[in-house]
Amino acid sequence: MPENDTRAPFPAPAPTPAPEPRVPAATATALETGAGTQAGPASPGYRAVFAVREFRFVFAAHLSSLLGVVVSELALTVLVYDMTRSPLLSSLTFALGFLPYLLGGTLLAGLTDRIPPRRLLVVCDLVCAGCVAVMAAPATPVALLLVLRCAIAVVSPVFNGTRMATLADILGEGDLFVLGRSLLRIVSQSALLTGFAAGGALLTVVPPRGALVVTAATFLASALLLRLGTARRPARAGGEASGLSGTFAVLRNRRVRALMLMFWAPPLFAVVPEALAAPYADQIGVSTAALGLLMCALPVGTITGELLAGSFLSAAARSRIVLPLAVTGVLPYLLYAPEPGVALAAVALFLAGATGAYTLGLDAWFVAAVPEEQRGRAMTLMTAGMMTVQGVGMAGAGIAAEFVPVHAVVAGTGVLGTLCLLAAAVELRATEGRDGADRHMTSR
Repeated sequence: MPENDTRAPFPAPAPTPAPEPRVPAATATALETGAGTQAGPASPGYRAVFAVREFRFVFAAHLSSLLGVVVSELALTVLVYDMTRSPLLSSLTFALGFLPYLLGGTLLAGLTDRIPPRRLLVVCDLVCAGCVAVMAAPATPVALLLVLRCAIAVVSPVFNGTRMATLADILGEGDLFVLGRSLLRIVSQSALLTGFAAGGALLTVVPPRGALVVTAATFLASALLLRLGTARRPARAGGEASGLSGTFAVLRNRRVRALMLMFWAPPLFAVVPEALAAPYADQIGVSTAALGLLMCALPVGTITGELLAGSFLSAAARSRIVLPLAVTGVLPYLLYAPEPGVALAAVALFLAGATGAYTLGLDAWFVAAVPEEQRGRAMTLMTAGMMTVQGVGMAGAGIAAEFVPVHAVVAGTGVLGTLCLLAAAVELRATEGRDGADRHMTSR
């Protein structure tokens, strides 16, 4: 699963000055810290990323806000259920974390390039804290809770896209950017393993509304870290197209379209066994503890793959493994065909997660292909699409499992997903060598 921060809406931006020429921040920082911004024969390693002061603040802010996201999702679900005793409304609070991504990612994506990035990130955090504070108020009705949850999710891709584009400013467009992105993903995956446990523990000592107050504090802490720890940078673009016209302007670039497709297609299929973990555990008659093992196997594999690729492979090697790993990413799901026990199913999920190491090389290709003035919008679209397709994949898996045994659905996903990923890889291969040229091309 990719990063899953959720954010709040923000006021319309004031006019911003045109971008002024600047030297990438990572260039000066690298001279001070000894960290290079371009890939050499070997990876500089994760330690070099932490040597960059601004990244340390971004990383700390990510930890803080991610804690808030996890706790708020759990607390809000419990709160809605306590108020309504309705499983449907309780589960809807999770669904609302996925559904608005497409809306925010398409209509609001242009703001990421038209507003100075630090200002946008801080305002998103502050307004998010405000929304959660309203949720925590005793008089807030269920309907308003759901509306606020939806509003926060609308802006989540804008925040994530802005932060991703800002990482390229902080770390440069080379290996440090790739490793920085990897660290943020690793933290997000780790939250799947520990975050809900921590949130559950918190709810044993404070009521759900009290946990939401804690969440508001984590967003305020994130805003403070970003405001004090990152440099002020001008907006990337002034009079660029907004709304859907700006989105279409990005997607007219064939290379960018192909790269986005390769980001979106694997999660669409990868989420199927996670979405069906509970029904599968029931189908084979195993315990709740075994269900927990199935839920953990995929993120553990993802973390392992990212750490190994980031620590031991050079940038060139990570580039070479992108297409092989992406195309074979869901092939391990074929192990579900004979209706395996928990151990073999967990192995299949671990192997599928480990292939996620392809994203390090894909990140490098993406930042090289996107023109700087469109970087924030493109990255917002990319992250919004990743979350949206996961919701689609979960829904599709549930529908299929109504008519076909769960193990057959997962195994079928291995076949169908591999064919679709192969087609996506062929299209991406056809655009190779266009990274530099695409910075000045908008048509096919």
